[in-house]
Amino acid sequence: MKIVKLTKETQKNLLTDLIRRSPDDYGPYEATVKEIVAEVHNRGDEALLEYTARFDKAALTSETMRVTEEEIRAAYDAVDPELLSVIRKAIRNIEEYHTLQKRNSWITTKPDGSILGQKIAPVEYAGVYVPGGKAAYPSTVLMNVIPAKVAGVPNIIMTTPCNSEGTVYPNTLVAAHEAGVTEIYKCGGAQAIAALAYGTETIPKVDKIVGPGNIFVAIAKRVVFGHVSIDSIAGPSEILVLADDTPNPKYVAADLLSQAEHDELASAILVTTSEKLANEVSEWTDRFTAELERKEIIQKSLDQFGYILVAESMEDAIETANLLAPEHMEILTKDPFQTMTRIKNAGAMFLGEYSSEPLGDYFAGPNHVLPTNGTARFFSPLGVDDFIKKSSIISYSREALEPVYKDIMTFAESEGLTAHANSVKVRFED
Repeated sequence: MKIVKLTKETQKNLLTDLIRRSPDDYGPYEATVKEIVAEVHNRGDEALLEYTARFDKAALTSETMRVTEEEIRAAYDAVDPELLSVIRKAIRNIEEYHTLQKRNSWITTKPDGSILGQKIAPVEYAGVYVPGGKAAYPSTVLMNVIPAKVAGVPNIIMTTPCNSEGTVYPNTLVAAHEAGVTEIYKCGGAQAIAALAYGTETIPKVDKIVGPGNIFVAIAKRVVFGHVSIDSIAGPSEILVLADDTPNPKYVAADLLSQAEHDELASAILVTTSEKLANEVSEWTDRFTAELERKEIIQKSLDQFGYILVAESMEDAIETANLLAPEHMEILTKDPFQTMTRIKNAGAMFLGEYSSEPLGDYFAGPNHVLPTNGTARFFSPLGVDDFIKKSSIISYSREALEPVYKDIMTFAESEGLTAHANSVKVRFED
């Protein structure tokens, strides 16, 4: 990995370099996606099945598009029992963590008789998109479904692509069933997002769509936003390790590569105050990369977006970490909890050298759907709040309204809204 001295100039160049991983210009694809979305919106199942035949080479009907109980039972037979046991352990951890995020409705009363409050309720329908192209990601199923289940969403609708024979990865189906998905449909891409957003004869319209996907899925989510709510537009994965001279360089290198293997646009960065650690980590990344299965992807990721930054002070290192606002941040310092108090922007923080990033991806409990590309400055991880709605509650008696109704009239009249003022005034006319 390239080792660079951290300065204001390298800091600026790094920010520019990382931003270009997620271009805003989707021109070559946008027209295609808009056409797909419009077709599914206008023609429902007919268009959805046509696109499924075209892109997934699967000849389905409205009846065979929904995954059956028989298919789920067959998936259980095909899944490694050890993996099933691990999935169930992970579910318990994820449920336990997200249950702590739940909020309650509340009411407060005042001496004048006025009542104020907030009613919290889950959305009625949540749509979960799960990729199914080159690999199966049961962990993605769990992280997107369980917060909705904990929130109390009664209908969780999942879509995922099938193969040309019309079957879905067994691991995906088993994870979905264990997590509590209500219905599963065999469709993917922009056409699946459109089906969830607008509904078809077979697939119900949802209130919120969550889940990662390729560029066509990302653009489709942007297109339908407003008709439904969405989680976010996910960018390439990223990790930043913040370290002094104390961590084991072998651990640091392994953790950096755990994200670099995602794809060629993934970013792996070490910011450290130790030049010795920087050199040792660089050596270990070379050794590990040569041995790992996805070494070609890893090497391209490191060549483009892999950095080891050597800072003069921990203050400079922390400032850079906050500017980058990474998806995953590992804090490997002598006192990581003290260092954590100075971190303002991070999707998830992993404290200490035995809290490696894959712990969060699969098992610990916090959600692995995290803000990317610097958006941790203003976005949060996926959670229970993403699947709830809040309604304000207001109740005034005549006795509570009378002392303030003229104030309300004054405010309304200042905005030229005389009907607003009159709405209050008529209640106190003889």
